[in-house]
Amino acid sequence: MLRVALPSDGALYEDTLTFLQNCGLTVRRASRRSLTGALRGIPNNVLLFQRSADITAVVEQGSAEVGIVGLDRYLEYRRDGTQAVVVMDDLGYGRCDLVMAVPDEWVDVTSMADLADVAVELAEKGRSLRVATKYPRLVERFLLTNDVLAFTLVQASGALEAAPSIGYADVIADITESGTTLRENGLRRIEGGTVITSRAGLIANRALLRQSPELVDVTRSLLERFEARLLAERTGTIRASLRRASEGGVSTQIEEMRSKLGVDSFGLQTSPDGGYALGAEVTVVADRSHVQDVVDLLRKAGANLVTVGYPESVFRGESHAHRRLLRELEDAQRA
Repeated sequence: MLRVALPSDGALYEDTLTFLQNCGLTVRRASRRSLTGALRGIPNNVLLFQRSADITAVVEQGSAEVGIVGLDRYLEYRRDGTQAVVVMDDLGYGRCDLVMAVPDEWVDVTSMADLADVAVELAEKGRSLRVATKYPRLVERFLLTNDVLAFTLVQASGALEAAPSIGYADVIADITESGTTLRENGLRRIEGGTVITSRAGLIANRALLRQSPELVDVTRSLLERFEARLLAERTGTIRASLRRASEGGVSTQIEEMRSKLGVDSFGLQTSPDGGYALGAEVTVVADRSHVQDVVDLLRKAGANLVTVGYPESVFRGESHAHRRLLRELEDAQRA
C-alpha cells in the first residue's frame, strides 16, 4: 500500500485537493477531521493528512513513501543525508517567496549590501542585527552568503510582520505571495533579498521504494498523472484537413515548426512526392503560446478548417519524473 502524505492545513490543503481533482484523482475522505483517506484513480494507496510542517519528517522517517510539500518546508526541515528526495520540484501551484523585509522607515536600506552595512554599524555599537524568521536554517545560510555576518536569529511561530514594530526584531524573513501583508504592516522587500522561491513539490523516500517494485509502480502511476496534467496546462492540440495537395516545402516547414516551436506531430499522411496528400488529416500538439503560428502554417499548407482543443492530460512516451525517481533509487542502492 503506497502511503501518500498530504497537507491538512494552510494554503496548500485546498490547492492540493484541486490539483489532484484536475489530475483525475478523487480524494475519498470521511470528513475534514479524518486523518486518512484514499485516492480513486490509482491502485493500492492510502492518504495520510499531516501538518505541512511535518510532511518532510513523515516521509523522511518512513511513515509515508511519498508526500506533497512546499519546497520551503522541505529545504528547511530535511536532515543531512536524508532518504527523502525531490522527485517533482514544481506541481504548478503553491508558489511563494521567502524574502528579507525591512521597515519602511529604513529608507537607506534597499538591497542586501545595505543590510550588510547596517549589520556592521550595529556590531560597532555592541549588538547584532535581529532577524525574526520561521526558517532559521535557510536564512542563516542566505545571510552568511550575502556577507551579513553579525546577526541573531529570532525564531517565532506566529505572525512575523509585527516583530519590528513590537521591538523584538529589526527585520524579518518570511514567506510572501504578493507582498500585500508586508506592505500593510509597514515592511518592504529589498533587492537581492529573495532567499528561495518555493512551490508545491513531490518528495519520496527512496530507501522504502527501493525495497518494493510494486510500490514503485504505483508511484509511477501517480507521477504519470501529475506530469500529464502539468503538460496539458501548456499544450494545445491543432487538427486540420488539407483540402489540396501541399506544394514542396511544407514538409520542411513542419519539421522546422517542430524544432523551433517545440511541437510534436502525428497522423500525417504524405503523398509520393513527399507532400501531404489531398484530404490528409493533420494533428499537431504544440505549446499554447505557439497555437496561432501552427494554425497559420496549416492554412498555408492547404487546410480548409482548423480546430483547436485543450486536453486535460498529455502523456509523454516516457515519464520524466519516473525516470528521475529510478535514478534516485539507483543512487540509493550504490550509497
